[in-house]
Amino acid sequence: MRNFSIAVIPGDGIGQEVIPPALDVLRAAGARFDLHFDFAPFDWGAEYYFQHGAMMPPNALEQLAAHDAILLGAVGHVDVPDNITLNGLLLPIRRGFDQYANVRPAVLWEGVDSPLRDQTAGAIDMVVVRENTEGEYAQIGGFLYHHQPEEVAVQTSVFTRRGCERVIRHAFELARKRNGKKRVASITKSNAQGYSMVLWDRAFQQVASEYPDIATESLLVDAAAMNFVRRPQTFDVVVASNLFGDILSDLSAMVTGSIGLAASANLDPSRRFPSMFEPVHGTAPDIVGKGIANPMAAIFSASMMLDHLGATAAAAAVLDAVGKVLGGRRERTPDLGGLATTASVTQAVLAAL
Repeated sequence: MRNFSIAVIPGDGIGQEVIPPALDVLRAAGARFDLHFDFAPFDWGAEYYFQHGAMMPPNALEQLAAHDAILLGAVGHVDVPDNITLNGLLLPIRRGFDQYANVRPAVLWEGVDSPLRDQTAGAIDMVVVRENTEGEYAQIGGFLYHHQPEEVAVQTSVFTRRGCERVIRHAFELARKRNGKKRVASITKSNAQGYSMVLWDRAFQQVASEYPDIATESLLVDAAAMNFVRRPQTFDVVVASNLFGDILSDLSAMVTGSIGLAASANLDPSRRFPSMFEPVHGTAPDIVGKGIANPMAAIFSASMMLDHLGATAAAAAVLDAVGKVLGGRRERTPDLGGLATTASVTQAVLAAL
């Protein structure tokens, strides 16, 4: 039996509603594939902030480092500014554990309707690889004349050759492994951002030269957004900076049916530190407590975690179970146009598994 220690941060809002189903699915997969999970819960997030003035304790990374992986629900609260949420928990974990590759798949599943006309199951199958530790989210800058009428804010993005090359290389390696189109699209805005994005373009060209078997294209972000809608079926692996990858991955989730299906992995490909897996949907305060949150994204994220941990057969079985439930069109939460509940969808996945 293989044993894994998993740090679990349910967080806030529907994060606390979708993580328990993901844990149930992991337990079921473990029973089938001879895996054992030790789940270590951490009550960090908005409620912790209200009590302690911080999203997590000072030694949080030290506590998390003892585990094989991290499963995160969602963090955020209407009474906590978003910059505190981001800089108080998510960014410290991503940077502290050098999780520089944020991988976000987007697949149009059988039984799921795209808002785009004439898109059939499987036609859209892409993954956005987002640089995750620098770029536009580097948080370098400051205020002058703070809270005065003449206030000035300076925000500096940071692009390093190392940071660009390693995430771009990860995208090419992923394209080689996928049963896709063997294609990588790089997204920039180098016509307007004449230093950072030009460096990215040069890094992309250099890395691409090492992968002659992979086709490439380079798009400005506005053209990419248009083509995600106009021709999403042509994309395979998309690599982009922190900001552009964040925005485009939400768009890719919506053209494949719902952000309630969007999973993500914050990876340290070197495996020096634990990687973190989380649904993309956020805390969704408008549906908290209604029992209708879609657990699929958290379950997908758990499957990505299994794959990262080397439990590939279990990961594939979870995806197959989810695919059966989606394809059956019976258990569909409201975000997918149905009336199912979080609990009924979870039970359907468990039954399929």
